[in-house]
Amino acid sequence: MHAYGVLPDDQTIHDLEIPTPEPEGRQVLLRVTRVGACHTDTHLREGGYDLGSRGKMSMKDRGFQYPIVMGHETVGEVVEVGDAVETVRAGDVRLVYPWIGCGKCRECREGNDNRCAAGQNLGIARHGGYAEYILVPDEKYLVDIADLDPSWAATLACSGLTAYAAVDRVLPLDADEPVVLFGAGGLGLTAIAILRYRGHQNVCAVDVSERNLTLAEEMGATSTVKSGDNVAGAIVDALGGPASAVIDFVNNGATATAAFDILNKGGVMVQVGLFGGEVTIPTALLALRMIRIEGSFVGTLGQLRELVDIARRGKLPHIPIIERPLSVEEVARALDDLTAGGVSGRIVLTA
Repeated sequence: MHAYGVLPDDQTIHDLEIPTPEPEGRQVLLRVTRVGACHTDTHLREGGYDLGSRGKMSMKDRGFQYPIVMGHETVGEVVEVGDAVETVRAGDVRLVYPWIGCGKCRECREGNDNRCAAGQNLGIARHGGYAEYILVPDEKYLVDIADLDPSWAATLACSGLTAYAAVDRVLPLDADEPVVLFGAGGLGLTAIAILRYRGHQNVCAVDVSERNLTLAEEMGATSTVKSGDNVAGAIVDALGGPASAVIDFVNNGATATAAFDILNKGGVMVQVGLFGGEVTIPTALLALRMIRIEGSFVGTLGQLRELVDIARRGKLPHIPIIERPLSVEEVARALDDLTAGGVSGRIVLTA
């Protein structure tokens, strides 16, 4: 089968010919029909993550096997199943939960695959959706999307789920307490929709793009701030005071610093993005203001099922979707566009 992946120390997207997997046991093989392009894929193409003064976290040094076939927002049609599969059959269309754990540790046993220290995530540790076919290791990781738009449904596996899980970390709050979102791309727009669905009435979006801020207002943001000099002061002015919570979908040194500075006493900052860098925080203020800092990485299978159910009931507004054909050229272009910034919504590649 054709697959589009990267080789070590090479940011070129290669058109690879690799064997088509044959499912066994509870495994399921799907023909890829939709796959979203994510900022995580740009870091994988670059070979790792920026850790500020600690250097770079290298995928190669961590033992990841190349080629890496990326793509973790995948909808596909079941074409073949293992002999122990009971819940799906050929022809079924399913969304893939890609954040797969070892299946043995405490976190996995409790349903928290995304917290597994030995994760086998599709599109990272295992071949993902930038390919003709994807092998899912267990039928339980397949989610029925029914009549949802498959391109939008694909984005729920990462941008949707990531936003949903991050919102879970800041709510409940009183409906009028200010929640600030850094980044109004696909994740930020989804978070706005989820916050409004859950009854929250005070949401401030912060972004470098006027277009993204306009979309944020259309999705229900009650205030917006364009990033620039003294962004923390501009946010506090827009809110009329400090924030109760921040969800940082950028998470670089500048946004993390601003997040800390704008929080009220007892506030929480949830750091989600992987843009990289570092932040220096006064330890005395951390204690005196009782600030809580949390990292959030995607979400659980249970949370994805909850999110898809909300979407199927028509309770979640669509984020903008940019469809392009799935090919080696378009995978490369999508990642180039994400690296350059300014993509409004989410790019989804269609087969």
